[in-house]
Amino acid sequence: MTTTPANWYPDPQVPGQMRYWDGAQWTAHVAPAQPSAAPQQPDPPVTQPQHAEQPVPQQAQAAGGRKIGLFNARGAARDLAAENTQLRATLEAAGALALAEIQQQTTAAQAQLTSLGEQINQTQQQHATQVAAARAELAALQQQALDVRHAINVQEFGLYDFEHPAEASATLSAELARARAQIKATVSDKRAVTATSNFTFDGSAAKGRQFVESMSKTMLSAYNAEAENAIKAVRAGGLATAQQRLTRVVERVAKNGQMIRLAITPEYHGLRIRELELAARHQAAVQAAKEAEREEKARLREEKRVEDELRRAREKLDKEREHYANALAALQARGDEMGAAELQAKLAEIDQSIADVDYRAANVRAGYVYVISNVGAFGPDVVKIGMTRRLEPMDRVRELGDASVPFTFDVHALFFSEDAFGIEAMLHRQFAEQRVNRINTRREFFYATPGQVLEVLREHKVALVEYTTQAAAEEFRASRELAAAGA
Repeated sequence: MTTTPANWYPDPQVPGQMRYWDGAQWTAHVAPAQPSAAPQQPDPPVTQPQHAEQPVPQQAQAAGGRKIGLFNARGAARDLAAENTQLRATLEAAGALALAEIQQQTTAAQAQLTSLGEQINQTQQQHATQVAAARAELAALQQQALDVRHAINVQEFGLYDFEHPAEASATLSAELARARAQIKATVSDKRAVTATSNFTFDGSAAKGRQFVESMSKTMLSAYNAEAENAIKAVRAGGLATAQQRLTRVVERVAKNGQMIRLAITPEYHGLRIRELELAARHQAAVQAAKEAEREEKARLREEKRVEDELRRAREKLDKEREHYANALAALQARGDEMGAAELQAKLAEIDQSIADVDYRAANVRAGYVYVISNVGAFGPDVVKIGMTRRLEPMDRVRELGDASVPFTFDVHALFFSEDAFGIEAMLHRQFAEQRVNRINTRREFFYATPGQVLEVLREHKVALVEYTTQAAAEEFRASRELAAAGA
């Protein structure tokens, strides 16, 4: 009987072959399979001498517990080969399935990793934005705290951020902001006042310094209060008075602080004067704007009067023409040639008047130029030069001499021109340096005599029918005579 060596087993993949199992896996060591010994049969009784027993092949046992006999080895081998092929296919399918799942999981993991990366980037950006916003807010709060501390510091000297008139000005607000910043810097740097540094009080230098500091704050506060009041109260044309008022405060501070040589510095006083000038400039601009608005409204009213006057004149002429045309037709129907000729001449005059009215309405440059004066109101060396488009120019002159002036105007020249607007503009340019009101140029008064205006008109060859250089001033002279008689 043959014994199979230890750890040698039938090869599950190759029939008829043994393979070594090392306890963990199949190795590459193989050997031919040895047939199993056949079952021992009882020996028939013989008389011959006994010989050594021959090994009888036994049935081999295939993998899976199948027994392979001597006569079914080939079939079993075929079955095992088929089974092996099926197992291989199953393993390959299982491996392919596992590979697909691995690839799918890998793709999903990569997508998840990408999504996580995007989320991380987004979170980092949001964090950076929040950090930047927090830093900006912190910087703003720090600046506000600094401004508050600075405001408290300068308020100790009576310097407050009051409402300045020039703050509403588009052209002066930036300049005002610079001036105010310089004023605050001067106060913060202790350059607004000067005083002695070696003053003693009760024999104590420390008390002396404390006294000087207290007096400096008090006097500077008083000066700043006066400056603020002057700025708030200044009006157009009142700058010089306000400057003198603030300068007198500087003098009083120096007088009251003479013992410690206390004085407002010229630098600081100049800055407050500059602030005062900005307020006055703004007030002057506001007043000029109001004056211009009033003058513009007056001009529009005058234009409307002219249009109404021309419209009424045209309507009147149209009615007259219709009346004369009807009368002319009646005379012609009766055969009254003499009367018809008179009416035709009248119709020709009316047609000419209608043409003149239409021309005046269409040509805005045509009109009357006037040179007038009011000796009793403005003196002998002031004239008013203007133009009007009215059909009756004296109506305009009489309106100018209304209740706003004590006496009526005297007319030195009043003439029609197709370019009255151009002549008026030329005279205004010629006497621009003699203009009485240089802020509101619509105020057409000039420091000039009627004779000087006449010379300019002659130089420019302006056609004049009549010109008077002497002012009658009848009301003014009569009033003076009555006053003298009453005295």
